[in-house]
Amino acid sequence: MTKPADVPAISLPSGGRMPIVGFGTWKLRGHQAYSGCYEALKAGYRHFDTATMYGNEAEVGHALRDSAIDRSELFVTTKIRPSDVGRERKVLAASLRLLGMDYIDLWLVHWPPRRGQASRQMWAELLRLKADGLVKDVGVSNYSLREIDDLIEDSGTGPAVNQVHWNPRRYDAGLLAGHRERGIELEGYSPLKDTRLDNKVLVEIASAHDVTPAQVVLRWHIEHDITVIPKSAQPDRIWANIDLFGFSLTEQEVGRIDAMGVA
Repeated sequence: MTKPADVPAISLPSGGRMPIVGFGTWKLRGHQAYSGCYEALKAGYRHFDTATMYGNEAEVGHALRDSAIDRSELFVTTKIRPSDVGRERKVLAASLRLLGMDYIDLWLVHWPPRRGQASRQMWAELLRLKADGLVKDVGVSNYSLREIDDLIEDSGTGPAVNQVHWNPRRYDAGLLAGHRERGIELEGYSPLKDTRLDNKVLVEIASAHDVTPAQVVLRWHIEHDITVIPKSAQPDRIWANIDLFGFSLTEQEVGRIDAMGVA
C-alpha cells in the first residue's frame, strides 16, 4: 500500500495542497465508480477527479463518505461544462449536493466556451464563487495559453490549474514552460491513452527499475512535477498506478522519454 503521506502535493494559490497522483473517474458510472473510488482510497489515493459531465459525482461522494476518512484529508476536483455559462451557482450547488460536501477543492471549466466573452463571463463567476468560500481554487481544462492569457487580461487572475491530455507523445517543453511562467500548474489526464506501452524506451527503463512501462509513464509525470490522474476500474491497476514512490527516473531516462514527443 502507498501511504498517503508518501505522495507529494502541489501547493495551490489558496494554500491548498493537491496530491500529485489522483484517481480519474471518467467513464466510471454507477457501482463501478463507487467501487473504483473505494478501492483507490484503500490503495492510498486522496485526490479524486470527477465532473458534471461524467454523471458520477453521487457515487464518488458516496465512496468518499463511506470511507470515514476526514474531509480535510481529501482533495476533490469537479468540472463545469461551458454550456452552463450563466448557471454556475446552480451547477455548483448541484455538485456539492451530489458529492455530499460543503466545498470543492478545485473547480475547473471543463473546456473553453466557443465565444471568448462567454469564457470570460464564466471565469468571472467562478472567481466570485471562490470568494464566497464554496470553492478553494478554480482553474480550467483543455485551454491553450492564448485562451488563458485572455482570462488573465480580463480578470487579472489566472487559473490555478490547467488540466490537459498529457503523455510522452504529447510532451511539449514550451507549453510546460509557458504554464510555469504564468504560475499555473499543469495537470495531465489520460496519461496512458495513446501511449505505446511496448515502446522500446519505456520497456528498457521499466526493466531497469523492475516496474511496468505504465508505472514509468506515470513516474515521468512526477519527475516533471506534473499532477497525473490515471483511471482504471481494475483493482490491481488502481494499486499499481499509485505505487510510484519506490523508484525514480534518472535525468537521462527522463530525457529519453521526453524525446518521444519530439518525433
